[in-house]
Amino acid sequence: MRTIFFILQKEFLQIFRNRIMLPIIFVVPVVQLLVLAFAANYEIKHLSIDIVDQDQSTWSRQLRDKLLASGYFSLHRQTHSTKEAYADLEGGRADLILNIPRHFERDLVRENKAQLQMLVNAINGSKAGLANGYALSIINSFNRSIRLNWLALKENDGPEHFDVSYRYWFNPDMNYKYFMVPGILVVLVTLIGAFLSGMNIVKEKEMGTIEQLNVTPIRKHHFIIGKLMPFWIIALFELAFGMIVGKLVFGLPFVGNIAWIYLFAAIYLLVMLGLGLLISTFTDTQQQSMFISWFFMIIFILMSGLFTPIESMPEWAQRITLFNPVAYFVKMIRMVMLKGSGWADIRYYFGVMLLFAAVLNSVAIWNYRKRV
Repeated sequence: MRTIFFILQKEFLQIFRNRIMLPIIFVVPVVQLLVLAFAANYEIKHLSIDIVDQDQSTWSRQLRDKLLASGYFSLHRQTHSTKEAYADLEGGRADLILNIPRHFERDLVRENKAQLQMLVNAINGSKAGLANGYALSIINSFNRSIRLNWLALKENDGPEHFDVSYRYWFNPDMNYKYFMVPGILVVLVTLIGAFLSGMNIVKEKEMGTIEQLNVTPIRKHHFIIGKLMPFWIIALFELAFGMIVGKLVFGLPFVGNIAWIYLFAAIYLLVMLGLGLLISTFTDTQQQSMFISWFFMIIFILMSGLFTPIESMPEWAQRITLFNPVAYFVKMIRMVMLKGSGWADIRYYFGVMLLFAAVLNSVAIWNYRKRV
């Protein structure tokens, strides 16, 4: 234990003397948390719309006002020319076009029906789907108001509908930051655990000091523990600091027991440190370690469910996520912080993470001894 203590002391001194690593550990995570939490926004508002009103009637103007009053759409151009609107759509100046034909109001009154044309820029499929959904919902609401209120039709003669009473559980205000910030905290912990730990060991190779350490009485497991444990401690500190920032800046809720998050994070970091150690055994320079670590991190993060639901991925991708430790941590931290899940709900994730930690560290230590 005394040997490990001295190695830890040396490692912390090296970390705090390194002018490059200190900002990476303490400044970059805070900036990432603040920027990503505001930038990674699932709310799509102020969609640019061109309205081609060829009817110029009272109801066409009311439909326009209803769309603009929703807060989802901002008027880019109102015109009588479809060519001008098409040019805006092709040039990316408009996200969608609503074409109100002539005799729109007359057809509603006389024939009890009318047609509208809506063109949506679908280069961004997700954005187009939401824009279309918002517009259809507003138009349907407008249609029902006309039939029931202005045309004075009976309820049975109006369009069929259901009255739905709904309630949003676990995130009543539908605040996307409550969903994003826990996942971003996982990313910050992951980068410190896997990214920096591997580079720290490879640095000894570059400097040539690892050969000197290998001929000393220091045992290999003492060296590995002493090299990796500082980043285990720092990552847990970053998690605590990130939660404080999340609470103060974003009002992040803590419904469940935070102790479960720290216990899981402690095991999870063993997995990430094992991955960093394994990468360090295959690389000889910090640049190599950085590129390989970044390759795995990109895959882990993008397939973790942080930005897109795992359930919406293809079946083969969902099978790959079964071997993605980041996905388990993202799901677990959201369950505890937002739902208040307890041991019965998260014990499966603990079991999987313990298995990952045992297998990955065993392989990493075996490969390290073999190569040394």
